[in-house]
Amino acid sequence: MRPGLESFVRGSTAAVALLIASTPVLPAVAALQLAQIQEGGTIRAVRIEGTERIEPETVRSYLQVQPGDAFNNAKLDQSLKTLFGTGLFADVSLARDGDTLVVRVVENPIINRVAYEGNSHFDDDKLNDEVQLKSRSVYTRTRVQADVKRLLDLYRRSGRFAATVEPKVIQLPQNRVDLVFEINEGKTTSIRSINFVGNKVFDNDDLTGVISTKESRWYRFLSSDDTYDPDRLSYDRELLRKFYLARGYADFRVVSAVAELTPSRDGFIITFTVDEGERYKFGHIAMNIGLKDLTRDDLEPLLTTHDGDWYNVDEVDNSVNKLTAAVGDRGYAFIDIRPLINRHKDEHTLDLTYDIAEGPRVYVERVDVQGNVTTLDKVIRREMVLAEGDAFNTSKVKRSEQNLKNLGFFKTAEVTNVQGSAPDRTVLNVKVEEQSTGEISVGAGYSSAYGLLGNFGIRQRNFLGRGQDVSIQGTLAQYEQNASISFTEPYFLDRPIAAGFDIFDTEQNTQTIATYDLAEYGLTLRMGFDLYQDLHNTVLYSVRNERITNVLSTASVFILEEEGNRTASVIGDTILYDKRDNRINPTDGYYASLDLSYSGLGGSVRYYKPVLSGGYYYSIAPKWVLGITAQGGETFGVGQDVSIEDRTFIGGDNLRGFAPGGIGPRDISTRDSLGGNVFYVGSATLQIPLGLPEELGIGGRVFTDFGSLFGIDLPGNNVINGQKINRADLVDSHTLRVASGVGVSWKSPMGPIKIDFGIPLIKNHYDEREVVHVSFGTKF
Repeated sequence: MRPGLESFVRGSTAAVALLIASTPVLPAVAALQLAQIQEGGTIRAVRIEGTERIEPETVRSYLQVQPGDAFNNAKLDQSLKTLFGTGLFADVSLARDGDTLVVRVVENPIINRVAYEGNSHFDDDKLNDEVQLKSRSVYTRTRVQADVKRLLDLYRRSGRFAATVEPKVIQLPQNRVDLVFEINEGKTTSIRSINFVGNKVFDNDDLTGVISTKESRWYRFLSSDDTYDPDRLSYDRELLRKFYLARGYADFRVVSAVAELTPSRDGFIITFTVDEGERYKFGHIAMNIGLKDLTRDDLEPLLTTHDGDWYNVDEVDNSVNKLTAAVGDRGYAFIDIRPLINRHKDEHTLDLTYDIAEGPRVYVERVDVQGNVTTLDKVIRREMVLAEGDAFNTSKVKRSEQNLKNLGFFKTAEVTNVQGSAPDRTVLNVKVEEQSTGEISVGAGYSSAYGLLGNFGIRQRNFLGRGQDVSIQGTLAQYEQNASISFTEPYFLDRPIAAGFDIFDTEQNTQTIATYDLAEYGLTLRMGFDLYQDLHNTVLYSVRNERITNVLSTASVFILEEEGNRTASVIGDTILYDKRDNRINPTDGYYASLDLSYSGLGGSVRYYKPVLSGGYYYSIAPKWVLGITAQGGETFGVGQDVSIEDRTFIGGDNLRGFAPGGIGPRDISTRDSLGGNVFYVGSATLQIPLGLPEELGIGGRVFTDFGSLFGIDLPGNNVINGQKINRADLVDSHTLRVASGVGVSWKSPMGPIKIDFGIPLIKNHYDEREVVHVSFGTKF
């Protein structure tokens, strides 16, 4: 027993606590007691007996009779039931002593303390949040039984169906009790096997991949999908239904989903019985439009369902959403679009009619925000595309909801509309559930570019509930050390302008690619805003001090001249047009970006650098995503040569198969990489599934990378720092480089791990190769 519980039983001679028998008196018993009261006569007085904590007047207030009333068994019976209904008493009896009504009560005890024994999966605080009985509340067996059920439900939701909870009551003086829940958590009740009965078109493996419940396997130790959850089983029924309906099986139904507990009570056997039915195609697709200013020609291009295609409920839903958005853009809030189906079983076809009912034009009356505790109301309201007085627009409601989700401040965000104070008014209800936005990260890892590394960071993405992003980051790596402080205000001057600053200090050891070290510190001011939907513009100003140090005496003459300090004052502008479905792991869409940088507003460095980037992503099959990206640019010196700090280095992450700085101009006498002024790189990568369980987070890819890097500024007299250079030592070629290979990514518990195996197919003899490129990071 825990030390905290020893005080409960210290001094007690009994080894087992007593369970109070506080079951309320049954109505039948009460009726017998009331039958002994002789009716007739007047109640002259009411005497209350047995009260300790409760005032007698409180008992009198629940009686249906008072002095001066007649002895009436019906009212006395009602009084008895009312007293029991308060939950304050373990026993109540009514008796007559002459003209006096005697009310005898036994008060329910008061709980002194609630404790738990045997719990390890959930701590006491979690269990306290689940039960309703608290210290100083009234004890009743009914409430205890209800709390036992709540605790069992909690354990069952976590997959522990073998858990047992036994309440024990320890009697204390002054009619007080200590309530102890003795818990045997048992083992996690896993899924031993999943079976399907009645499936002919799709085999068990296909259907197992559809549902969210999984069979127990060793590699699912970080997942709860292999524990039995009745709610998840109901969700699986819906997943199976949608899977079949999306493939033309309009008559599909799940006959039953049964979970059988094994005799040892440590596992479940799940059996789905299905009826697949026949497969249907779309017959004739029509629209019944009840809106005067809309025609079929206006809406038909939005349909994704076509005559003769296999029936697909997802495409029907997609068409309804597009039609709803199009009609909503015209101010109709409460339109009713119903897909009406006429089934032809003999022909295995379904005629589909989109019935669009007329609705009134409505306007937003007000916006109500609920659920935010930390986040200020204005942070939520400024993400709403609709405001009070605007014409209602369905697509803008969905965009507002997506804006709230994109913030990352909320676990859930939902925007719904309800009828307002008038038929042409609607109220938008914004309901959010906040989640933690603070992060403390400690990392360790290895990268081919930076070697062994460790990092530390503190970040708050919703500082003081204002939506501001504040972070302090630091990295200590084998070849690089950096520290930075960043601040971003997403709505500068209450306008949709993201403004912020970065203070940074970085030191790089580039001895592996060139015999010098680079250090810089400075400040960057930035401002970003949307020019149009999906079109974003970012401007920045950066001032930094750069210094090249630790230049070896054996270094290239092209590097020796660069040693020393300099100051760069840079203004930049980036225009991004982004139509990707996800910026981190895109599966569809494209983007294009133009990045312009100019250094020369003060300082000692002057150059101009435009860079153009783009990419296209296409899902050729489920989980097979083809991505094609390209980038190119050039650095132009303005009145001076472009120094090595401002040139581009290619290889490693941006050209697999070649080492970091592995291609481009090079001093072959020292093997130093010099960087280049002109570059272009591209990649074609096909993401492929490896047939492994999805929860392992392991994916594969096949890639082909290509690119080139060339051009450095040289003095016309071939003299650097009074030393004549030998141009024969400089190799600089426009030659295209190409490499192909395969890669594996693992979303490990320790962080993302990427390994690429690349083989150069077209290269120059002086290029540096890197067959294996590793990138590994962790945050915990």
